[in-house]
Amino acid sequence: MNKLADEEQTISKPGILSPKQIVAAVIFAALTLYLATQVPSVEIAWVSAILMLTIYLFAFEVVSVDVAAATVMVLLGLTSLLAPVMGLEQGLVDNKHLFDGFSSNAVISIIAVMIIGAGLDKTGLMSKVAAFILKVGGTTEGRIIPIISATVGFISSFMQNVGAAALFLPVVSRISARSGLPMSRLLMPMGFTAILGGTMTMVGSSPLILLNDLILTSNKALPSDQQMDTWGLFSVTPIGLALVTTGILYFVLAGRFVLPATKSESSTSGSDPMQYFHDVYGVDYQLSELVVPNESDLIGSLLDDVETSYRVRVIASKRSGEESRVGPSTIARDTEILPGMVLGVVADPNDLAHFIEKYRLKKRSELRTFAESLSSAKSGIAEVVIPPGSKLIGKSARDVWMRKTYGLAMIGLHRDGETMREGDDIRSMPFHPGDTLVVHTAWDALARIEKNRDFVVVTTEYPREELRPNKVLPAAIFFAIALGMVLFTDIRLSVALLTGAIGMVLSGVMKIEEAYDAVSWKTVFLLASLIPLGLAVETTGTAKWIADQVLSVVGTMPIWVIQASVAALATFFTLVMSNVGATVLLVPLAVNIAIGAGANPAVFALTVAIATSNSFLIPTHQVNALIMGPAGYRVPDFMKAGGIMTVLFLVVMLTVMNLIF
Repeated sequence: MNKLADEEQTISKPGILSPKQIVAAVIFAALTLYLATQVPSVEIAWVSAILMLTIYLFAFEVVSVDVAAATVMVLLGLTSLLAPVMGLEQGLVDNKHLFDGFSSNAVISIIAVMIIGAGLDKTGLMSKVAAFILKVGGTTEGRIIPIISATVGFISSFMQNVGAAALFLPVVSRISARSGLPMSRLLMPMGFTAILGGTMTMVGSSPLILLNDLILTSNKALPSDQQMDTWGLFSVTPIGLALVTTGILYFVLAGRFVLPATKSESSTSGSDPMQYFHDVYGVDYQLSELVVPNESDLIGSLLDDVETSYRVRVIASKRSGEESRVGPSTIARDTEILPGMVLGVVADPNDLAHFIEKYRLKKRSELRTFAESLSSAKSGIAEVVIPPGSKLIGKSARDVWMRKTYGLAMIGLHRDGETMREGDDIRSMPFHPGDTLVVHTAWDALARIEKNRDFVVVTTEYPREELRPNKVLPAAIFFAIALGMVLFTDIRLSVALLTGAIGMVLSGVMKIEEAYDAVSWKTVFLLASLIPLGLAVETTGTAKWIADQVLSVVGTMPIWVIQASVAALATFFTLVMSNVGATVLLVPLAVNIAIGAGANPAVFALTVAIATSNSFLIPTHQVNALIMGPAGYRVPDFMKAGGIMTVLFLVVMLTVMNLIF
């Protein structure tokens, strides 16, 4: 399980701008030119231009956020070469410090926490927690929601929030099936609390981990009497606890009014897939074994020629004298049908009967050729979700040859409350974040898919690779050592967490290859590449100039109003762009606003870092996009429940912060 990963969104194809992106580019260019006439110096003009470019790239997803961040970093580096042409005396950032972000305390800490989180997951500790919830939660919504939400909130305080949500997605699905409660009544509380849980510790979210480094960067431009202290690991815990408690109470008390009661849409077990498919989608699919006789008109055809037209899905094949073909790298849409070939087919009985009659096929009364390979112990129907950040987004099953590449034979696609099946050309539809795919697959292929970041597997209780429960003790010991060093020593956060991470590897909790796989390198490059931008904003006086403009509008108002304005601005930014990007851009601004207003700059910086988790209004956050498909949520569902949660977040956060600080 990865640790911290930034909230990524779907991007357009490289080199192709949509009309909306083109219009936005023109508007941003015009704003940039206007700003150039208003700023007091050439340096601020160029930094403002790069800031506008960054916001445009993030908000309109011209490229992925990590590519955008790396591009901005390179542009800042090139200003040293192009300074004379740009009218600058020197580059906007000293190239000697351009790559300092890659060795920063924040980036190393994030890498270490990702590895620690993956190690804990590898031992099966999380599965035991899930089993406990099933035992004590019962079948009452009022009991299940607090238990699930509190557990996920705690886990996400140390683990990537989308990872915690993905971990509990199958658990909630199983609870829904056993209790009869709709998934839509359970997943949104879990997802929202996973986001809120990231505010409970300074390692709970990327913005909070990054915050102390941003404070140290800002200190370089501040006089000695205005230097800010960095925040401790649990400095934000009272705020996070208040937010998590508010979220739980909100759904317990108002859930029946704000949560939709859609039909449960996720399977939990591969043991009886056909019955599940009938119950959820109202279609009687069955698995059959067909023989192609010598006189059949099907001979010479390709699978792709007949599957969509006749609404059948071939999941296994066997040619005379050859081994059965089941799973990845075996069956493809260009497979030619030969005389005597045996086909394993999943189809509706009526569609199957028409297919058999049309091509004069022979149906066996029971599975013989594929009795072993297609048994419930080896394969079955499962559900997987396309998560935000998946490389498959924007591509179709045909584009990636899904059956051949991954061993997943799509038989259904659920999107925005609508279920489409074979015959609706689902294999040609580009994938969207949150799409739920109903597939037939071998369990060993599904086990491999679970390790693939491009999918989140919802189906549970199938034969899979064993975890390492014998490594629970060393995993717990090294986690405790890392936590103890953070709490009770003055050693840097990165060193303390890296001690726990390397301990996981040395003790055999996980292999070094698994540790590498646990790291979200996109997140690493995103964070490291944005740090120089924050430095440029500070050292050129850009942040101070923007702060002066804001102060000219709200400067005469009470400090709490100014702080609320900063929080609202951060909330808006995180809805339309990366939360890390919003933090890097707004923390220097908040610091300068606080200094100008006579407030505590560290508190204003913390306000930004926490407020960037206030992302509930629309499903642009990774967690929200992840739960949207399985629960059958629509955008209005998020606006209804998330709108109130957004307001509650701001009120509770500002109230607790002003009481404590």
